[in-house]
Amino acid sequence: MCKFENKAVLLMLFASFVFAIMGGFVKVLSSSMGAMEITFFRNIIGVIFIVISLYNFPLNQEGGKPYLLLFRGLAGFFSLVAFFYILAFIPLGQAAVYNKISPIFVAIFAYLFLKEKLSMYAIVAIIIGFIGVFMVANPQNFIFSKYDILGLISGIGAALAYTSIRELRVYYETRSITLSFMIVGSIGPVIFMAIAYIFDITNDDFLFSRFVMPNENQWYLIAGVGVSATISQLLMTKAYSLSKAGIMGAISYSNIIFATIIGIVLGDKLPDFLTILGIILVIISGILVTKK
Repeated sequence: MCKFENKAVLLMLFASFVFAIMGGFVKVLSSSMGAMEITFFRNIIGVIFIVISLYNFPLNQEGGKPYLLLFRGLAGFFSLVAFFYILAFIPLGQAAVYNKISPIFVAIFAYLFLKEKLSMYAIVAIIIGFIGVFMVANPQNFIFSKYDILGLISGIGAALAYTSIRELRVYYETRSITLSFMIVGSIGPVIFMAIAYIFDITNDDFLFSRFVMPNENQWYLIAGVGVSATISQLLMTKAYSLSKAGIMGAISYSNIIFATIIGIVLGDKLPDFLTILGIILVIISGILVTKK
């Protein structure tokens, strides 16, 4: 392995660790703040960083796909809200598993919408991945809980966003694609929180949670979410630029391990044997699907 790949591996491991730390910040925040509000602060901080970048280094792109750009933003937004929401109710490691099933659905969506072929590796990976998810969720009487369903929505939404990026990257710079997600992720929460306030909605803690002015401790956690998310994104981008996407994608599954450990530190119960086996199958699935 050359020195560039060694560096890429270390960067991806660190990126996965920092992303797990972000999940820890969100988990602590979610006990006293709605997912919509956390999503707003997470994205508005990112918007500020990217706008500063655009001021210093203007865009150079073709453009021409505004509706697809909006679709990417919406898919990423709902995926993130669902991910942040379930962190208050299920173990951090389990939430990370749902977040990392997106490659399985990317393979499916790429086949359906982009006419990409599914190799035998990909087909086997999809089957293994679904078995793993089923083990992690462990539905009672084959009925998934609300939080498991939202976890799946989080993974599917991320997959839709990633699939659209394959087309968008031909027309837009990475910063534009990322900014579309963050702008939608900043405006969307404001709209939903305003609706909750105007119509006095108090029985929906997912989409229509109200804005609560953060206290001093919460501001520190919000800063932690924004900084850790930005650092993780930068490290991940650099890692992918130094090595093959398949290798980096496989290493990124270390996030599940880091998230499980951080979750236990924060009070999550130890995963049982079935959950551990499910996690292993999801990781195997993610590695196999990169070989398609």
